[in-house]
Amino acid sequence: MTTTTAVPGLTGPVAQAAERVEQMLAGHAPLGVAYSGGVDSATLLAMAVRTLGPANVVAVLGVSPSLATDERARAHETAAVIGARVVEIETHEGQSAAYRANGPDRCFHCKDELFTRIDDELVAELGLAAVAYGENADDAKRPDRPGSQAATNHRVLRPLAEAGMTKAMVRETARALALPVADKPAAPCLASRIPHFEEVTPEKLRQVDRAEAGLRRLGFTDSRVRHHGDVARIELRPEELLVAVHRREDVDAAVRAAGFRFVALDLRGIQSGAFTLPLVTRSHD
Repeated sequence: MTTTTAVPGLTGPVAQAAERVEQMLAGHAPLGVAYSGGVDSATLLAMAVRTLGPANVVAVLGVSPSLATDERARAHETAAVIGARVVEIETHEGQSAAYRANGPDRCFHCKDELFTRIDDELVAELGLAAVAYGENADDAKRPDRPGSQAATNHRVLRPLAEAGMTKAMVRETARALALPVADKPAAPCLASRIPHFEEVTPEKLRQVDRAEAGLRRLGFTDSRVRHHGDVARIELRPEELLVAVHRREDVDAAVRAAGFRFVALDLRGIQSGAFTLPLVTRSHD
């Protein structure tokens, strides 16, 4: 097993948090990292490789219709930069009636499926001592993260959160590690684009995937295409709203090509947790 000092280039509280993460990882080899290719899981993966060595770490990428095609490709590219092995595992959350019902607890059923598949199919096969995932300290405080309960049920480690590493600290660590996703925008699963209590179906997920891919080809750096039946409601970064207006014909064509009849631009821009936060906040009042 390889052990290292804290990430070079970090100072102060970020360096201290990074050191705590590495200390938590040190006793868990071989380690499986539930990996999506986002900055949190990529940073955790890179720190695990630094601490345990590449032979003792495997990135586990859950593949299903809720994973965007581009995100899957980028996840492999980032893992290659890190020097980590990736094992893909097919998940079947779409077979769960509770998941398809799309309540505010949808993420629980998705994460529960992922961790169940890892437990049933990979832990023994790969001889994993533990599984970890990239929840950060900010995520741990949010009420719209029901997947956290699934991690608790499956005894999945969450070293970033336990070390007090916030999203900003994760990004600073990722920059110090020269990860290509250090400044990558958040990319929630495609099911998050469907309003709660409207059924999640493979066709809806494909429509969202194609529409967002079309927007990326037009040069938009981040987007959410919210699925409202025939209507696609586009959320963009505020600084790109005017661009979308000027290029409205291109935007309209790209999104309608995914199967929508109408395209609307949301002037509020991207809204994290737009569907879930109002429901779970109300339930906690």
